Amino acid sequence: MADPGTGPLTRVTVPDLLPALPGETVGARVTRTLRDAVLRGTLPDGTRLPGHRALAAQLGVSRNTVVDALDTLTWEGFVQAAPRSGTRVVRPARPQPGAAPPLPLSDWARRALAGQVQDVAGTYAVDFRPGQPVPDLYPAAWTQALARRAAAVHHWRDAAGDALPDPLGPLETRRALAAYLNAERGAQVTPDMVMLTGGTQGALDALARAFLEPGRTAAIEAPTYAGAHAALSATGATLHAVPVDDHGLIPAHLPAQATLLYATPACQYPTTATLPAARRQAVLNWAAPRGTLILEDDYAADLVHGTGQGGRAPAVMQALDPARVILLGSFSKSLAPVTRSGFLAGPPAVIQVLAGTRPLTDRAPGTLDALALADLLGSGAYARHVRRTRPVLAERHEAATHALRAHFPDWQVTPARAGLHLHVALPPDQNAADVIDRAARGGVALGGVDGQDSTLLLAFAHLPPPRLRQGLARLARALHPSHP
Repeated sequence: MADPGTGPLTRVTVPDLLPALPGETVGARVTRTLRDAVLRGTLPDGTRLPGHRALAAQLGVSRNTVVDALDTLTWEGFVQAAPRSGTRVVRPARPQPGAAPPLPLSDWARRALAGQVQDVAGTYAVDFRPGQPVPDLYPAAWTQALARRAAAVHHWRDAAGDALPDPLGPLETRRALAAYLNAERGAQVTPDMVMLTGGTQGALDALARAFLEPGRTAAIEAPTYAGAHAALSATGATLHAVPVDDHGLIPAHLPAQATLLYATPACQYPTTATLPAARRQAVLNWAAPRGTLILEDDYAADLVHGTGQGGRAPAVMQALDPARVILLGSFSKSLAPVTRSGFLAGPPAVIQVLAGTRPLTDRAPGTLDALALADLLGSGAYARHVRRTRPVLAERHEAATHALRAHFPDWQVTPARAGLHLHVALPPDQNAADVIDRAARGGVALGGVDGQDSTLLLAFAHLPPPRLRQGLARLARALHPSHP
């Protein structure tokens, strides 16, 4: 007998159930299987499905499971049930294949994408690129603090009641952080001047969006941290490059006017130079009459390993002018990359602006990380961890510089008092891109500096001395095959 809707009836073969996903119910699996068959064309448009019992038997599930799945698919528009004609497949109309239309990107998105730095992908026997995690130095106290706070999650949630999270972050953490910055970094900070962040990059983006736009100028060190350059340039503001030398930023090259200045005075990125006191004062004297806000990225403050000043980084510029300098920092390198605990400390007026605009993006920082950080700072565990780390970093720094000078006597290696990488200047007859490419072919990854053809960056903190020496010997063989 012919089916009045589709002609002669044929047996419909329903595909086997797709492999189950973790935690997936049988009903959800049946629904996903049938939906996938419709979208792939395995069940063509207009196909009349078997009755509930027959379909359940084919799939090996209960009738009620099939009924529930078909109800869901009916609501989604993949099948349609009609009296006397059964349940039929309705395949959603799809656009004809062709060239995808251009995305309606905003000017901000175009600028942000143009500022991206492409990294060299691949797997290497030895990876010296900056940004390597240093897992063997991460403190157990951090995971212990996280566990304690996670176990007490119901307690602090009940204590907070229905109150919205503070956009600046928990007051407990801001108090502990302000005390730490004042004691260890010589800052002039109160808890109301602190805003917790997920890291320095997010803080840079928030500040750039709040204070920059087309027609304004931002001054920035050259060379500099690529993430800062990208965040500031994405706003459409004009970027004025301020060159650096062996002593950091050169104040004489600051522009006539700027809304923001991004600087790394304690450990210039990437050269690792420290800005001396006279230049710091010159920068502040330049900024004051212009109303310029200074973004002081203190990224390597806790990663000091050189000699002098008791093994500590110089005090922050923020202490010299708290009304003008915004201090930025993060704990991702000193605790663990998965730690989303950073901060900015600035004038109360700036903090109020950022607190008011924050709900448009992430509302508030991660509370668990923030409270665990409060425990680490308040108990002194973090300060003890940093003190234990410094001699280890110093040993690795010494091993890396010694091996580099032994294998590459014509390379100029700049010793670093802080941070996790070395800055290497190549001789005039060598090109950074060529060196990086030849090293990669030999299984060794190196970092470079955007726009500089004679500079390499080499991370050292993530490898113990024997691995550093082996890796640099391998690099020498990759660049000079006759090298023993």
